[in-house]
Amino acid sequence: MLNPQSSILFILGIGVFGGIAGAWLFQKIKIPQVLGYLVIGIIIGQSGMKLINSDIIVSLKNFNFFALGIIGFLVGGELHGSTMKKYGKQFSAILFGEGVLAFLLVTVSISLVLYIFTKNFAAALAGGIVFGAIASATDPASTMDVLWEYRSKGVLTTTIIAIVALDDALAMTLYGLGTGAAQMIIGGDTSVLEQLIKISIELFGAVAMGGAAGFFMNIIIRYSSDKNRTMIFAIGTLLIVISLALMLDIDVILATMTLGIVITNMAPNRSKELFDLIKNFASPIYVLFFVLVGARLTLSSMPGFLWIIVGLYVLFRSAGKMTGAWLGAKLTKADPVVQKYTGMGLFAQGGVAIGLSIMASQHLNNLILADGINLGDIIITGVTATTFIVQIIGPTMVKIAIKLAKEAGKNITEEDVIAKWKVADVLETDVPIIKITDSVKQIVTLFSESEYFCLPVVDQQNKTLGMITMNDLKELMISQDTWEWILAEDILSTTSDVITKTESLEEAMTILKQLGRDQLPVIESIANPIPMGILDTRIVRKLVNKEMVGI
Repeated sequence: MLNPQSSILFILGIGVFGGIAGAWLFQKIKIPQVLGYLVIGIIIGQSGMKLINSDIIVSLKNFNFFALGIIGFLVGGELHGSTMKKYGKQFSAILFGEGVLAFLLVTVSISLVLYIFTKNFAAALAGGIVFGAIASATDPASTMDVLWEYRSKGVLTTTIIAIVALDDALAMTLYGLGTGAAQMIIGGDTSVLEQLIKISIELFGAVAMGGAAGFFMNIIIRYSSDKNRTMIFAIGTLLIVISLALMLDIDVILATMTLGIVITNMAPNRSKELFDLIKNFASPIYVLFFVLVGARLTLSSMPGFLWIIVGLYVLFRSAGKMTGAWLGAKLTKADPVVQKYTGMGLFAQGGVAIGLSIMASQHLNNLILADGINLGDIIITGVTATTFIVQIIGPTMVKIAIKLAKEAGKNITEEDVIAKWKVADVLETDVPIIKITDSVKQIVTLFSESEYFCLPVVDQQNKTLGMITMNDLKELMISQDTWEWILAEDILSTTSDVITKTESLEEAMTILKQLGRDQLPVIESIANPIPMGILDTRIVRKLVNKEMVGI
């Protein structure tokens, strides 16, 4: 077992490296990459090799909050005011339907099982209510990871994003009321009014803090011209918001989500690049976050009746999510794909549920049920186990939902299209060729009859020696009397940067950017440098835009 102090960097490295490797393997077999992160976490964690122990997990608690904060921020960035205005009624109905129905079904079923095994009605009802409240939560992290991985875009995707974002506030409300009711049932000194006041302070406090930070960041975005500096300001702001939320005991995800919502709606165009930069910055953080989720799973010591609770929880939570989402969408006459598939996208459960279970266990750990096990232990162990199960089911269900709705692969960028093409896919082949013995007069004629700024130059064996550009001819334009006797070999430009037709378009475009050129000749191969045509960035952009329109 590794020392938590001296080996923390090693653990971080193993987590990120192993997580990426696991994700790659799972993608190869068409399974969402987030499951690869979780499996690697299980292998190196407390259920596997035990490289990561409970001390290390505790020491990385603040890292997990940072990851959840970034997730909340990026989810908020997807919630545009125009979308909420258009679909707000539908979102509210779906949110209420899936959250409340999951709460009711899980509460009733778990209460009955706990009563059968404990014969303690008050404790059974208290436990069932807490399980039900936690069941309403949906994990935004793994859900968003799948949507981003499969480039999903459409009305179903928009609905799922909105619901997983708003689910956090609903889960907190139900949790606060549920734990308050549970404490009253088992003889605690709390009251529903106190819980309502506490919940209101937490929710409105989170919104107020995130909103204030959003106004501040909007000023930075408006007046900062350096995108990297803006990103650093944004990360600093996120860290401050997260730390203040923890100190004031308010919800981290809701606070950072509000920050993202304010920025994306106050500066919709200016903030696009910022969200892209934060998303790229967050990639290794996502990987490590899910690896740590897998690493903390310890299920071997669970009593038998708790497995029954876990099974019923997963069954009735899933049924509640699907039925409630369908009912809410049906009542508001939502799009057919929203009615059919929204519930499938809400299975995932993660950090929010585990966090709520930890808090619940602190309030209910004094009530012993059976065999020396207290209600707090049952809640935290049960929620951890169900999280493991639904994190296996959830991402796959999200993938199936967006595939059935035909929304996968719709959110494609220019970079995505370029990355899948070769140079040969966009090559302009009808290009004049300059022979090394051609005079300037002949070269000028070739340029005047074509639309290219550079042309390839070949030797007697038709092998490319280099190129001549319009700039190479500038100085000769004023001395036309030299055009007859100055040859191509006298003004030839050679370069070690060559492009072959089999090269990836992404690499070729990078070469063009580095050289500051819009066009470059393309050869067959390094071993056989026969000219094949011209790579023209203007043509590439046209073809890319045509491809994106057709998606």
